[in-house]
Amino acid sequence: MVDVSGKPASARVAVAEATVRLDASVRKKLMQGELPKGEALAVARIAGIQAAKETSRLIPLCHPLALSRVAVDFAPCGDDAVRITAECRTTGPTGVEMEALCAASIAALTIYDMCKGLCRGAVIENVQLVQKSGGKSGPWQRTGGQA
Repeated sequence: MVDVSGKPASARVAVAEATVRLDASVRKKLMQGELPKGEALAVARIAGIQAAKETSRLIPLCHPLALSRVAVDFAPCGDDAVRITAECRTTGPTGVEMEALCAASIAALTIYDMCKGLCRGAVIENVQLVQKSGGKSGPWQRTGGQA
């Protein structure tokens, strides 16, 4: 792991997102909480929060962080997808980008798992960092074609 012991603590925030594309009828059932496996959005929210808290155990060189906030939200996207947005916050010497990305990814995988019996063609797309702030490098926000 990189030594961050000499870095000053600062408030840090990261927002990541992922999109799950489904058949329109399955997306409707997902959003209405009517899937055979149960209330997928509630389960995916908890799974995403849990993933953020476990990031340093999942990704070998990530620092364990004391997270002060993890939020996972869902919104319909187009006719057949749901967008997952995960926000993580901490005060410390290193950022929370990986925690936000883990939260969005695992929430997407949970939705995939709970929908796969009804939609074999489900696709997880565009797992990406949307914005971050805090630390020496300061704020960053994804723009149109920025990679």
